[in-house]
Amino acid sequence: MRVEIWSDIACPWCYIGKARFEEGLAAFPHRDRVEVVYRSFELDPERSRGEVAPVVDMLAAKYGRTREEAAAMEEHVASVAHGQGLPYRVEGRLHGSTFDVHRLLHLAADRGRQEALLDLAYRANFAEERSVYDHDDLVRLAVEAGLDEAEARAVLADGAAYADRVRADEREAAELGATGVPFFVFDRRYGVSGGQPAEVFTRALEQAWQGRAVEPAAAGPAPGCEADGACAV
Repeated sequence: MRVEIWSDIACPWCYIGKARFEEGLAAFPHRDRVEVVYRSFELDPERSRGEVAPVVDMLAAKYGRTREEAAAMEEHVASVAHGQGLPYRVEGRLHGSTFDVHRLLHLAADRGRQEALLDLAYRANFAEERSVYDHDDLVRLAVEAGLDEAEARAVLADGAAYADRVRADEREAAELGATGVPFFVFDRRYGVSGGQPAEVFTRALEQAWQGRAVEPAAAGPAPGCEADGACAV
């Protein structure tokens, strides 16, 4: 069985949802026969490359909140992440275009290192004082994930490299009806959206394995990030 996960490195609920999915997958009896593939989805596709701003400032401007209110929104998400055992820092994080990150993730997929790079990118973005929007930092992450440094630099230097693959993933997401992320698709037949609890993913895997449709209503609403960049708190 194949599970495809549309996500964005800028989405906190994708970071949390990945951990919850993995917890749910660990409880699935046939987990060794599940292939997990990560697909591209940009929350802020109109943002220019190099246009970077502090996350708290971006949230304050986007939602018309004070900086203190925006920081409180981030603190809430941080508390959820911490409850999942994930490190999460509120101050000092940046927001920008994730297009180059997605392009590099496609290179990593071709080299069998996609999840390794994704995990490092999530950690850099949400927990460490490293930027996923700086090419030098991205190359360092790629090397840590097991990619060739020269090849990673070449991909980032060529703005067209893997661009078609990123756009194809985003078109497929739209065709499947995804308006936000994380979005999980089981064998291209059934879908679950949002950062659901681990037991929901286990149940979805069991239902998909048995050929039964995953009932979105049974899963209930779950937090996620919308295509316009809005994230539930």
